[in-house]
Amino acid sequence: DKLGIRASSTCPVLLDDVRVPASAVLGEVGAGYRYAIEILNEGRVGIGAQMVGLAQGALDRTLPYLHERRQFGTPLIEFQAVAHEVADLTAELHAARLLVYDAARRQETGTPLVKEAAMAKLIASRVAEKTASKCIELLGGVGFTKEYGVEKLYRDAKIGAIYEGTSNIQLNTIAKLVSAQYK
Repeated sequence: DKLGIRASSTCPVLLDDVRVPASAVLGEVGAGYRYAIEILNEGRVGIGAQMVGLAQGALDRTLPYLHERRQFGTPLIEFQAVAHEVADLTAELHAARLLVYDAARRQETGTPLVKEAAMAKLIASRVAEKTASKCIELLGGVGFTKEYGVEKLYRDAKIGAIYEGTSNIQLNTIAKLVSAQYK
C-alpha cells in the first residue's frame, strides 16, 4: 500500500545471478547506464506533464467551491487574500506548463533536453505539491475529506519529487549543465 498513485502497480523485481546470452542483449554491452539515463531524461517530460495536470485538477476542483461558499455573505473568492492565493497558484502553474511545453517541444524535435527536462520536472513537481496543499487549505475542513478529491491529489503529488530522479538529482543536473556553459 502506498501514500499516493495507488492505481499504479508497484512491485519489486529481483535479478540474482542472471546471465544473458549475447543473442538476447539489447544495445551495446556496457552502455546500459547511458540508456537508462536517456530514458529517465525523456521520462521527466512526462512526469512534468503529469504534475501540471495534477495541479490543474486541484484548482479545477477548488475554484467552484470558492465561488459557492460564502463567509459573511461574500463568496470566498472575493476575499483579497483568497484571490491572491489563487492568482499566485495560477501564475506558477502557467510557468510550469510552459517549462513542460518547452521540454516536450525539444523532445519532439530531437533537440537536447537534459537541462530543460530536469527544470520542467523540478518546477512542475513543486507546483503540483504546493497547489494541492494550498487547495486543501482554501477548501478548509472539506479539503481534508475525500468529498472534493483534492486530498488524493495531494497524496499523488508527493511522488513527483521522487520518481524519474529526485528533486535533488534535478538540481544537480541543472547546476552541472549551467556551470558547464561558463567554463
